[in-house]
Amino acid sequence: MMNIVCAPVSAKEENLEKNQLELLYHNNSSVRSKYELTTLSEVQCCEGNGLGLEPISNPTFVRHTNGLLPQVAIEFPNVKRVKARRDSQYPTKRDHMICKCLSLSITYAATIGGLITITGTSTNLIFAEQFNNRYPEAKVINFGTWFIFSFPIAIIMLVLTWLWLHFLFLGCNFRETCSLSKKRKTRREMLSEKRIHEEYAKLGPISYPEVVTGVFFILMTLLWFTREPGFVPGWTSLFEKKGYRTDATVSVLLGFLLFLIPARRPFSSSCSSSSCRNTVDESDPMAPMITWKDFQRLMPWEIVILVGGGYALAAGCKVSGLSVWIGRQLEPMSGLPPWAVTLLACLLVSAVTEFASNPATLTVFLPILSALSETLRINPLHTLIPSTMCVSFGVMLPVGNPPNAIVFSYGHVKISDMVKAGFGVNLIGVAVVMLAITTWGVPLFNLNEFPDWAVARNVTGGL
Repeated sequence: MMNIVCAPVSAKEENLEKNQLELLYHNNSSVRSKYELTTLSEVQCCEGNGLGLEPISNPTFVRHTNGLLPQVAIEFPNVKRVKARRDSQYPTKRDHMICKCLSLSITYAATIGGLITITGTSTNLIFAEQFNNRYPEAKVINFGTWFIFSFPIAIIMLVLTWLWLHFLFLGCNFRETCSLSKKRKTRREMLSEKRIHEEYAKLGPISYPEVVTGVFFILMTLLWFTREPGFVPGWTSLFEKKGYRTDATVSVLLGFLLFLIPARRPFSSSCSSSSCRNTVDESDPMAPMITWKDFQRLMPWEIVILVGGGYALAAGCKVSGLSVWIGRQLEPMSGLPPWAVTLLACLLVSAVTEFASNPATLTVFLPILSALSETLRINPLHTLIPSTMCVSFGVMLPVGNPPNAIVFSYGHVKISDMVKAGFGVNLIGVAVVMLAITTWGVPLFNLNEFPDWAVARNVTGGL
């Protein structure tokens, strides 16, 4: 039996650059020939030596020493080149481009998806609450009207953003991309697919708490849509007093029920799934799905404080007369058409939100734009809704949006990649929002008229 030992010719760095490896083997019977040594190519003796070397190839020469210990010098790939290939995460440049494209697609899809509903992002919630607080008589913003307006925007933006990212990172060969699904899967792809199925199988079956949460989520969405759909009377018409049933009523009611419903299935002695065992206290058979400690730990209190701070800022602008003063300073813009005022507001908000947080930017601009709309006698929704959507388009820098920072932290994209891709997405977003507010947004919110509820109420004087 032959004993194989692999060692570098020398531990010094300059000797490593000679591209030689010393293969030492012991054979007490006789000296092996060069032909017999070629069979060692299947022996991965260099695996785990820290150099990332490949299996041994044909030796170039045999050097006899003392007749007992032959030494064979074997050529191997350049150490620096092998290290560079090992350190690289991407087999080809196209793979690197695909990785960049997919990484940015995640953050852009998360941003665009948040536009669809009022609860999709914190900026939508801030707008809805501040708008209802400033204009309590306006009954135009609810879950249904917002969804009808924003859903086409999200679909158009997703398609255009995909086209832009494909052009930027993968070129214009869309036919090749669309035909990839018809090609035969490689072994690497099949292994990846198998790994995904294995990880999915580890999740186990859907647990009882997950089923209850899903049912409540669907029920909450239906109640939001049917509260005041607009084209037919909603379920709020069943109550005599108006103004007491809002979208928050549904959320609070269903959330309160989660504190009462047991997390364990009724008439069930134990939890069968692993997810159920992780969420249910086995010592308490009546443990609720959510406890007060869980609520305190998981509740995003920073959003509550931020929304409250926005109320305080809006009230301060109103009481002090700052809104009126700002509106008067912007009176020279009265000669511009409404769409031009809205476009300027969208561009300004999109630029500022790249360097400041989205909620803070919107909190500052909402009172100013409301006062501007009242002074120019433009429907406030004509400027507030597009500005609220454009404040989410902070996609050029990692600090502009939480999804940006998460994707950037993985190291697949550089800031220059985010700036180039984000600039195009910004332009796409502003263009699509302007298209929406000047087309289907006009009949939906009656934007051609200055409503009675938008009469300026800041009568306390100016600065």
